Amino acid sequence: MREIKKQELPVLAIDLGGTKIITALISNKGQVLTKEYHLTLADEGPQSVINRILFAIDHLLSLSNIDPSQLDSISIAAAGAIDFDKGLITSSPNLPGWNDIPLRDIVKGKYRINTLLINDANAAALGEHHFGAGKGVNNLILLTLGTGIGGGIIINGRLYSGQCGSAGEIGHTTIDVNGPRCSCSNIGCLEVLASGRAVAKEAVRRIRQGERSSLTEIVEGNIENITAEKVSIAAQSGDSLASEVIMKAAFYLGVGMVNLVNIFNPEMIIIGGGMAKMGDLLLNPARQVVRERAFQLSAGAVRIVPAQLGDNAGVLGAAVFAFQQEMD
Repeated sequence: MREIKKQELPVLAIDLGGTKIITALISNKGQVLTKEYHLTLADEGPQSVINRILFAIDHLLSLSNIDPSQLDSISIAAAGAIDFDKGLITSSPNLPGWNDIPLRDIVKGKYRINTLLINDANAAALGEHHFGAGKGVNNLILLTLGTGIGGGIIINGRLYSGQCGSAGEIGHTTIDVNGPRCSCSNIGCLEVLASGRAVAKEAVRRIRQGERSSLTEIVEGNIENITAEKVSIAAQSGDSLASEVIMKAAFYLGVGMVNLVNIFNPEMIIIGGGMAKMGDLLLNPARQVVRERAFQLSAGAVRIVPAQLGDNAGVLGAAVFAFQQEMD
């Protein structure tokens, strides 16, 4: 019987976000063999979330009828600032209380196999670069626009992770020095101005001030239930307030991308996350800001496109990251 090489074994990949935990078995060809979803319930604190992660791993292993020894590795893509060398989630605006949590070693200690930890948006950038919109592109930046905003940078075909593994926190670059305070404690971050949470919050603020919108009917009067997705639905139906809210977010997104274009001169910027589903409603006005404000040569070279992998990007990228570590 032919001996199976370690790189032919699947990676158990985990995408830990503020709202959901995705677990998946990924082959070395990038096939999603099995995938499951669990709620994060982040407000319950780190230990409860860790328990759910371990349960999710156990459940996926049981469902797939495999033992940890039959895995190449476990690779975790997590929301937040990551200390790669120490395997720590040092902080995370979307995971309350996660300060210097040694998630890599906790998982490795239970399953006794090689375990890796990477930022979720960095992982998504790897996923899109290898299997999605950025396939064949050497220099790209990915922005994940969801509850928050994350980022990943690919330079010369390789993930740029910075000195300690925490590069790419594009959502926490300052866009408006006099803007609102962000959950990271900084002021005027891109995330607090252009994320899904920001879009919903702005719509609620304007309705509370007495402005009229079909959103009130969509949520049956419970304006706290307004989400970015509902704002998009209302805008597509011709609601002026919803359209203006999205235009405002698109403007700030465009300003953020102007900075990226002028600094990195990328060939492509990929927009992922839940807000990418807004499509040209969000992207066209943001592209216009880039055309108007970025250096003309760089603005003409960049393509701004929606992501292709959906919520598979994080787990696929986590698997790519694991396989790359073995090859280096």
